[in-house]
Amino acid sequence: MAKWGQGDPRWIVEQRADATNVNNWHWTERDATAWSTDKLKELFLAVSVTGEEGSCEVTEVSKLDGEASINNRKGKLIFFYEWDIKLNWTGHSNSGVKYKGHVEIPNLSDENDPSEVEFRVYLAKDEPETSLTELMKKSGVQQLREVVVQYISSLKTEFTQGMILPTENGVSHTAVPDTKQKVAPSSTRDVKTVTCQSTGVKIPTCKVSMKETFLTSPEELYRVLTQQELVQGFTHAPATVTAEKGGKFQLLGGNVSGEFIELEFEKRIVLSWRFKTWPAGKRLVMQITEDS
Repeated sequence: MAKWGQGDPRWIVEQRADATNVNNWHWTERDATAWSTDKLKELFLAVSVTGEEGSCEVTEVSKLDGEASINNRKGKLIFFYEWDIKLNWTGHSNSGVKYKGHVEIPNLSDENDPSEVEFRVYLAKDEPETSLTELMKKSGVQQLREVVVQYISSLKTEFTQGMILPTENGVSHTAVPDTKQKVAPSSTRDVKTVTCQSTGVKIPTCKVSMKETFLTSPEELYRVLTQQELVQGFTHAPATVTAEKGGKFQLLGGNVSGEFIELEFEKRIVLSWRFKTWPAGKRLVMQITEDS
């Protein structure tokens, strides 16, 4: 046993009034499932949209399967949540006709950025076709995605109160800040990471520069990276590619997504991309140019 005043600082408890989890060293976990259930219902049931065709509103959260928890380890908060959700919605046309439908949200989890969460909007069986479905798919989904953002933000701010305990100097440190891709085979690729602030656990990052030369013509490399059928053939996986400035792309079945920042036909490509498992806001910027 260490003498008084000696030993590993993690053992010292006399400087903490409650003598609990000194310097936030030990792993603690808090179950956020019940809180999340109430919060998600509160937020989703407040969704309503109005358009030229009429109005739609979420009337019931008919399915809310999943769980949520927060872990504190060495003063860092780690968030886990995974939800499979079904919402019922009701629409009222300007002519007074009432319609019903539902929305499925199968992948609300910590592995997906809010922009990657899927919303499937359906009209109920035996209901006649209505333009209110499109209203729900556009304006409704936009509001539902904002609800997802709000839920995640609340989980990381409201529910975490008290999880980071005061250290020996009385200060609480919070770990929550303010709210492999293949390339076809002479062209040069410059790669660098771009670090951004995001919610969640603070992850150390660094800047990396790489330069590679591919033994193929610039024209051929450009086509392989911008033509959807060639991209799919090269990666052997589904892909969607919109080859224009600001155009989006998804590779490897949605596991990689990004955007074309600059395109100079058969000469230069600048793009940013990320794996879906990366923390929100983390992207890699890649520049592909013809050798001078």
